[in-house]
Amino acid sequence: MQTSSEPLKKPSEPLRALWQLQAAQLSARLRYLQQNLIERFYPSAENRALYRKHLLFFRLGATCSTRCFLAGNRTGKTTGGGGYELTLHLTGKYPGWWEGRRFDHPIRSWVAGDTRQTTRDIIQQKLMGDWAHFGTGLIPKAEIVKWTTMQGVPEAVETVWIKHYDKDGRYDGESRLGFKSYDQRREAFQGTEQDVIWLDEESDEGIRGECMLRLMTTNGLLIETLTPLKGLTPVVMQYLPDGYKDDMAEAVTEDKALIMAGWDDVPHLTADQKARMLAETPPYLRDARSKGIPSLGSGAIYPIQESEFLVDDMPIPLHWPRCYALDVGWNRTAALWGAQDRDTGTVYLYAEYYRGEAEPPIHAAAIQGKGKWIPGVIDPAARGRGQKDGEQLLQIYRDLGLDISEANNEVEAGIYEVWTGLSTGKLKVFKSLQHWRTEYRMYRRDEKGKIVKANDHLMDDTRYLIRSGLAVAKALKPKVPSFVTAHRTGRSAQSA
Repeated sequence: MQTSSEPLKKPSEPLRALWQLQAAQLSARLRYLQQNLIERFYPSAENRALYRKHLLFFRLGATCSTRCFLAGNRTGKTTGGGGYELTLHLTGKYPGWWEGRRFDHPIRSWVAGDTRQTTRDIIQQKLMGDWAHFGTGLIPKAEIVKWTTMQGVPEAVETVWIKHYDKDGRYDGESRLGFKSYDQRREAFQGTEQDVIWLDEESDEGIRGECMLRLMTTNGLLIETLTPLKGLTPVVMQYLPDGYKDDMAEAVTEDKALIMAGWDDVPHLTADQKARMLAETPPYLRDARSKGIPSLGSGAIYPIQESEFLVDDMPIPLHWPRCYALDVGWNRTAALWGAQDRDTGTVYLYAEYYRGEAEPPIHAAAIQGKGKWIPGVIDPAARGRGQKDGEQLLQIYRDLGLDISEANNEVEAGIYEVWTGLSTGKLKVFKSLQHWRTEYRMYRRDEKGKIVKANDHLMDDTRYLIRSGLAVAKALKPKVPSFVTAHRTGRSAQSA
C-alpha cells in the first residue's frame, strides 16, 4: 500500500475564522461561568425541589429576622445557604422564584467566622474567590467595585464594595461588606448599624448580642449557619429553649427560626461519601456532623452516644428496688427516679420531675405522686439553705412527708461511676426522659476543664442516685390478703 506524501492542506481562511470565533465564544462562556458562579445555584424547579431545607430557610427570612441553619458538614449550609443569600442582598439581584426577604436599597453588612485566617480561607474564598482571581466566588466579578485589605493577615480582605441594583435592574448604589472574626472579641462588633449580619459557625453570647444590637434600628437580618459540634450551647438554646426533641426538623416562632438539615437532605452526597465520612467521625459527634443534631459537644463529660443507653419505656417490676434523687432551688427543682434489676445489676432511670418557681409543698406533692414509699436522696447543700429565705430545705421536705436523706456529692467520683454505668451498659435511660436528655447534651467542661454549672440539675441527680440512692432503694411490699394474715396469727378474718 502506498501512502501519500502530500502535505496536509491548511484550512481555508473562512474555516479558520469560524474555528477562532467558536474558540473565542467558548472561552468567553467559560470565563462568564467562572465569574458568575451564583447562577449555577438552584437553576431549575427540579433542582430546587431537591434542596427543600435550603429553600425553607430562605423563605422564612420574609417573616423571621433571626434565623439559624443548623446543619451537618458538607450539606451546603455555608455556600448554598448563608453565602448565597448574602450575595443576593448585596447585589439586589433576586431570582424570580425568591420568596425570602428582599432589600430595595444597597445594604451594610458583616460576615464573621472563627478566626481571621479561617474567615479568609473559607468565607472570603466562597464569596470572592481566590486572592489572585477575585470574582470567581459567589459575588460576580462585574459587581465588585473595590476592596481594602486587612492588616496583619496576608491576602485577607477587610471591606469590599459591591454594586447594587433595584427591582428593575438599574444600578442604585453600592453595598458594603465587612469581614470580621470571633477572635477579634466582642469590641470589634460594636459601632455602626447593619442591615445583614452572617455568622458562619458558632459565635459566643457576647458577640451575638452585639450583632443583635447592630440590627435593631434597621430591622435587619441575623443569619447563623453552623454545625452544632459544641452541643446545646447557650447560642443554640436561643432557638431551642426546651432542648432538642426526637425527630425535630425545625423550630419557628414569630420572629425566630431554626432549620435543621443532614446528609440525607441534600442530593450531592453519595452513599459511599456518607459512609466514609461517618466512619471517620467519632461516635459522639456523628449526630452533629451527619444530621445537624446538637447532641454531645466537644467538651462532653459523657462522650457516649445516646443510642448506647436509651431504651423504650417499660413497666418497672414490683420487686425491683426504687429510689429517687432531688436537686432543689427556686429557679429549678428536679427529681429523678431509678430502679435496679438486682439479677443483672442494671439501673434504669425511668421518671423525672422538672419545675421552677414553686414552693416545696408543690414539689413534695408531685414527688409523692410517684410513690410515697419510695425513698430519696437530696443535694446535701439543702441542709443549710432555702430556696428564697435561708430556711433549711432538707427539714422542710422531711416535714412534708418525704423519706429523704443526704446524698454523697463527690463530683468527680460520681461522674466516674455514672460514666462507667453508661459505657458498660449497666445504666439505662427511658426515652421519655426529655429533660434528662437535654441536660445530657449540654453537660460539658469549659476550655479550662471545669464543669459548666448551668442546666445540670438532672445530671447532679444522676450522680446522687448512683452514689447514694441505690443504697437506700427499696421495693414495694406486696399487700398480704387478710385470710393469710389471719392464718399466720391464728385469728379469724372477722375478728381481724
